[in-house]
Amino acid sequence: MNTVWLVVLVVGVATVALKATGPVLLGGRMLPEAVAGMVELLAPVLLTALVVTQTVGGDNELALDARLAGVGAGAVAIAARAPLPAVVVVAAAATAVARAVL
Repeated sequence: MNTVWLVVLVVGVATVALKATGPVLLGGRMLPEAVAGMVELLAPVLLTALVVTQTVGGDNELALDARLAGVGAGAVAIAARAPLPAVVVVAAAATAVARAVL
């Protein structure tokens, strides 16, 4: 078996096991309130961490470049309650302009 397929298989099995752990251990009971509040914050925190690392992450240093302008413009568009396609266009345009200028 190819090593890549073995890794895909192991990761798939581990994912299923991790997803099944919660329902199996809880057995229909509700999570304690403190834990439920923490679980609700996991997705936004992970998404924020991904955006920050992809925006300013470099090779062991901060990379402050055109990506930061695009993310900033997208954040402003979101704050202005623009629809998602408009946010994407604004962010892409700001990144393009910043790359052309820098």
